[in-house]
Amino acid sequence: MIKFKWETEFKETEIGEIPRDWEVRRLKEIVRFIKGISYKSSEINSEEMGQLFITLNNFLRGGGFKNEEFKYYTGNKAKEEQRVKKGDLIIALTDMTSEAKVVGAPAIVSIPNNYDYGFISLDCAKAISLNRISNQYLCFYLSISQEESATFANGVNVLHLNLDHFVEHKLIPYPPPPEQSRIATVLSWFDDLIENKKRQNEILEKVAMAIFKSWFVDFELFKDEEFVYSEELGKEIPKGWEVKPIGEVARIFDGIGYSSDSLTDSEDEQGFLFVTLNNVLEGGGFKPDFKYLRPPSKYKNKTIRELDIVLANKEQTKKGILLGSPALVFYPPDYQKEYALISCNNTAIIPIQEELRYLLYLKIKFNQPEIAQNYHGGTSIWYLHQKQFAEQYFMLIPPQPILQHFHSLVEPLFQKIILNQKQIMVLRKIRDALLPKLIFGKLRVEVI
Repeated sequence: MIKFKWETEFKETEIGEIPRDWEVRRLKEIVRFIKGISYKSSEINSEEMGQLFITLNNFLRGGGFKNEEFKYYTGNKAKEEQRVKKGDLIIALTDMTSEAKVVGAPAIVSIPNNYDYGFISLDCAKAISLNRISNQYLCFYLSISQEESATFANGVNVLHLNLDHFVEHKLIPYPPPPEQSRIATVLSWFDDLIENKKRQNEILEKVAMAIFKSWFVDFELFKDEEFVYSEELGKEIPKGWEVKPIGEVARIFDGIGYSSDSLTDSEDEQGFLFVTLNNVLEGGGFKPDFKYLRPPSKYKNKTIRELDIVLANKEQTKKGILLGSPALVFYPPDYQKEYALISCNNTAIIPIQEELRYLLYLKIKFNQPEIAQNYHGGTSIWYLHQKQFAEQYFMLIPPQPILQHFHSLVEPLFQKIILNQKQIMVLRKIRDALLPKLIFGKLRVEVI
C-alpha cells in the first residue's frame, strides 16, 4: 500500500527548499565516476563480434537508456572497473552538438538478456556509490537537472563534461536511503509501464508485418491458386490481382515550408499540430515529439488526419536509412482539431479507400531501403523524386474480399498500438509532474 503526504516543513538550501529532515550533499560525497574505454574506430563493429559496448548513442536526450544500437568492442584495453551490468548508473560525458541535450544526462543500464555485462566507451562514465545512494533515485535527480549539469561542460562544436568540476560542485538533495528507494520505486512504476507498452507495440507491429509478408510477399495462403507473371513487379502473382502505381491508389503531396522560429511546443487557437521530419523514425514509425505551427493562408491542401501516412522525403546522409521511411500519424490525447499539417520535408500518402491504409504502410515500410535507393535525387542531401515514385512504385492490390479480410486482421493491431502510444504520453505526463515534487520532497512517499 502506498501512502503519500504533502510536506509542510521545509528549510532553504543552495538548491532550493527541501524537507527539514533531508540533507544536501555534493556529488563527490556520494559517488565516484569511472570513465570508459578509449578506442579506435577499427575496434568497433555492429555485428556482435567482441564485447557488448555502450556508447553515447545509447543515451536519450535529457536522460534515459536506449536499449538498441549497441556496438561491440574487439580491442584489448577493457578493464574490470569499466564493466557495467543491468541497473548500473552511467552518465554521458560528451555531446556531439552545441545544444547540450545529452552531456551530463544519466541512464540506468539495460542490456540484452543474452549478455551478463558490457563495457562503456570513453564518452561515458560509471557511477560507484560511496554513501548509500540509490542509483535510480540519483538518475531521476540528474535527469531533471541535466540542463544545469550541462553547464559544467566545455567546448564549442563538441562539448565535454569537466568531470572533476562536476562532482566537486554538483549538489544533490539527499533524503534518508529508505525514502530514496520509495521515491525511485514510485517513479519506476511509470517507467516500467511505459516500457511494457513499448514492447507490446514492437510485438504488435511485428505481427502485422508478418501477416503482410505471408499474404503479399510469400503468398502462403494462395499457393494453390493460378499465378501469372507481372512485368511491373518482375515476379509471378496470383491471377486476378491488380498492379497499380501508388499514385493511382493514394493522393500524394508534400507539406508546407516553414522556419524553425515559427514553431511552438504548445497548441493555441490558431496553431495546428505540425508533423516534421523529426517525427519519422529511421526505417519507419512515428516519434511523438510534437510541435505546433500557425499556418500560412494557403494550407488547406496540405492537411492530414490521424492515422494518415507520411513519408520522410529528405535525408542528410547517403545511407538511405530515413528517406522513404513511413509513419502512421497519431495525435496527442488532448489535441482537439480534426486535422494536422505536415512540413515540406514530409510527403503525405492518403489512400483512396480505407482498406488500403495499412497495406500501404506495411508495403512501404517493407520496401523502404529499395525506395530510398531507387527514387532519390540530390548529392549531399537526398530527396524523394515524388513524380517518379508516384508513377513507378507499384502496389499489388488483391481482390476486394481479400483486401477487406486483411484490413480486418491488422486494423485492431494498429488501433491498439495507437492506444498504447497515447497511454504512454499520459503516463509520461503524470510521471513528469510527480518527478520534481518527489525529488524535492514536496510530496512524501511514506509507505510501500
